[in-house]
This record gives sequence, C-alpha cells and structure tokens, in this order.
Amino acid sequence: METQAAQTANAIIEPVATGKPPEKVGRLGTSMDGTMIHIRGEGWKELKVGCFFEVELAPTLDPHTLEWDELAHAHHLSYVSHLGGPEPFGKKLWSEAKRRQWHAAVDTQIVADGAVWIWNLTSDYFYDAHQLVDWYHADEHLATAAHLAFGETSPEATQWHKQQELVLFQGHADRIAQTISGLAEQNTAAREKLLEQAGYFRHNQHRMNYLEMRADGWVIGSGMVESGGKRFKDRFAKSGMRWSRDGAERLLPARAALMSNRFETIWKSAYNSPLN
Repeated sequence: METQAAQTANAIIEPVATGKPPEKVGRLGTSMDGTMIHIRGEGWKELKVGCFFEVELAPTLDPHTLEWDELAHAHHLSYVSHLGGPEPFGKKLWSEAKRRQWHAAVDTQIVADGAVWIWNLTSDYFYDAHQLVDWYHADEHLATAAHLAFGETSPEATQWHKQQELVLFQGHADRIAQTISGLAEQNTAAREKLLEQAGYFRHNQHRMNYLEMRADGWVIGSGMVESGGKRFKDRFAKSGMRWSRDGAERLLPARAALMSNRFETIWKSAYNSPLN
C-alpha cells in the first residue's frame, strides 16, 4: 500500500484524458528491472523501475563482422518507479503506457530479464506484446552453466560457451536446456546448480527467439532499463545515503520525470507560482 506521500507525488504524473482518439504511433517497447535503496528502519528495499521506449532502426556497426547493418535501438525513453511490490508498480506502468499511447502503437514488445514478477505483470498488462528475455542475461546464464560444468578458467568452458551461444541466438533454447541437463547427469558435484540453469532455459524458451526478433527489427537487450536503474541508484544509494520512506517516495517521481525529460512540464502542473 502506498503512503500518502507516494499518492500525492504520483498524482502529478497521471495522464490526462483528452477525449480525442489516439493517433497511430510506431513501435513501442517497455522493460522492467529492480535495484536497491536503503530505507531507514527497514533496511535495503527493492526499487522497481520501468522504462518505455520507441523502437527505431539505425545503421549499426557489427563488432564481430565489422559490417554495417540496420538494427533496432531504443529512443525517446521515459521512466516510472515504485518502492514496493509488483501490483502497485503494475498500475504505474499501465498509467505510463496509456500516456505513451500503447494501444495505438503499430506493434509492441517487452524485453527484460527472467524475473517471475516481470512476466506476471506482462501477462496482466502487456499480454499481446512480443516477449523476449534480454540476450545478455541469457548469455550470462549460459556462461554460468559452462563454468559449473567445466571450471571457470578452463578452455573447455570457453569453447562450449561459444558453441552454445550460436545455438541460443538461433532460438534453440530447448536444446540448450537438454544439453545442460545432460551435463548435470555427468557432474555430481554441480548437478543441482546445473539443473537450475537448465530450468531457466526450459522455462523461458518461448522468450528466446533472438535471431527472429532481431531480423524483425526489435531490440534484444534491456540496457535501457538497467541504465535507468543505475541512474536511480546513483541518486538514492550513494555511500552513506539513508532515506525515510516518505522522503524517497516524494522524490522518486521527480527523479523519473527528470530522467524522462518531462520535469518542466510536470513541475508546471504541480506548482504554479503567483504572477509578479
């Protein structure tokens, strides 16, 4: 449940209904993540962060082939945040989605890590969007499996990881899960941890069609929300910072507005100084 401070602070960022039909907009996407800030008397608490963006193609240099290609990028970012559970955060996400004219978009996508609460909110609010687990998080899990099976510094781990990266990028996460399960049966010491990694790929396989999504002009990484989380953390979690809950909840919407390049507009709607 939100405190009075949070309700007051967030009231200024609700979209205003105009009665006009929405204009058609291009492709939109959203991503979610969590970071930690310290609340006095409560300890470290998760701050949930959401990022909305437009998906646009732009010439991009491939660092591996050194060839230029038209790849998708996230532009015109806007942020929301919530200090607490997923249900009130979902309402804030949907409020921003309406402001960004989500229903008027040509097409939509969700790209995020494998956290269960993220995909539960996706099912509640963004069920018809393309879903994708962030490539870099998936690749980290692949590296973890390689290290568990072959040892962190072994050439075998590096070789296996590189081989399986291609399989994963081509959209065969089911094969990855089967391969890791096989390695688990051969490695008693790391069996349980390897099975956890296999489960990660098996559970998310329908959200790991990277080659197809990139070819269709979608982003495959969630760096935009991770960058946003770092900016929130930079403001709220520097060394020695401790916040009252009311103080953090009053400032969080202002931080989100500043990061979204909407501070001046929101400030004018929240505070009107008298004329000279």
